[in-house]
Amino acid sequence: MDLPSISDFARHGVDPGHYARLAGDWSLAVADVTGSTKLAAAGRDRDVNFVAGGAVAVLGEAVRREGDVVACQFGGDGAIAAVPPERMDQTKAALGALAHWAKAEYGIDLRVGLVPVAALRAAGFDVFAALQDFGNDNAFGLFLGDGVVAADAWVKADARWHVPAKEGPLPGLEGLSCRWRPVPTRRGTVLCVIFDPTQTGAAGLATLGRIFAEIDMVVPTRDAAPLGTDGERLEPKGVPGFRSLWLEAKAQPRGRRVLRVLSAVAGALIIRAADLLGGRLGPVDVATYKRGMAERSDYRKAAGGPRLVLDVTDDEATRIEALLARAEEAGEIRYGTARADATTITCLVGDFSADRHVHFVDGAGLGFWRAAEAMKAKARKAA
Repeated sequence: MDLPSISDFARHGVDPGHYARLAGDWSLAVADVTGSTKLAAAGRDRDVNFVAGGAVAVLGEAVRREGDVVACQFGGDGAIAAVPPERMDQTKAALGALAHWAKAEYGIDLRVGLVPVAALRAAGFDVFAALQDFGNDNAFGLFLGDGVVAADAWVKADARWHVPAKEGPLPGLEGLSCRWRPVPTRRGTVLCVIFDPTQTGAAGLATLGRIFAEIDMVVPTRDAAPLGTDGERLEPKGVPGFRSLWLEAKAQPRGRRVLRVLSAVAGALIIRAADLLGGRLGPVDVATYKRGMAERSDYRKAAGGPRLVLDVTDDEATRIEALLARAEEAGEIRYGTARADATTITCLVGDFSADRHVHFVDGAGLGFWRAAEAMKAKARKAA
């Protein structure tokens, strides 16, 4: 089956009419970092983001059919992907290799699993998928429906859906990097927002669309893009930090790590030099690259319900949180938010010269994870 494309998230990103219902012979691949609380407390939030980005990179290669654009999504401390039936074996091998890599290279436990859509449907859950497509094979996966949330919960709670860790090849990691320093908020705060409906089916999806529209009335979400609408908030700093280089190097085979560090430093210095010289140095056009980064950042997405990273004023953040609280009190949604002083960026560059690159954002200090924890804490208190 072919997945529909969405180019205007504000208009169609939460509209099930622009999604396809996944067929029963498809599956959802889930990867989730465990122990995020301890990792965040140890200041390893960028490590968590990097491993989650690695999951997207590798799963993207595993689920890809010839000529296809794939539906994979970054979740801050994990990833999810729609898997067509003919790519099940490749995806299972990729998940096992990811879990082994995360533990062996970073000491991070990555829980991975595969959940058949047919099993979700049998339990009364459904999954809708689409592509947030920017052209030229630059795309993210978008997911609506309670089946997405259920698949994540099943993999966390039931070992029968798990895929065991097993060393193996990891194509896709060669394009992963995190050289950009966190981007400070320009408007007041970076607000990470997640919310899911309490009702199932069409009624719940309609609620999501209405509440997202209300948020977009508080502040047009396009104008709250944390990297700016044209990448104007991105400032090349030159040599990446040691931690960034360390993360990037360990994503490569041991024999290639020194070369990868040298390449990363050289690439960052070229972009810095081009920026200082007016934006262009030979074939490197910094303004075009920054504009592409901003356009292809995943600050608006859906994974069951909307997932947002917005640079807003403190007043706008308070108004958004208030409208979400009212909807929760009315029994319409469950939600969580978290504030941060900056946006972190993890990059996946397929081919720089061919303008193939996408970028994963999160609130500093694992904003998405903190928002999810806030939602879970309220659920535990209500239970």
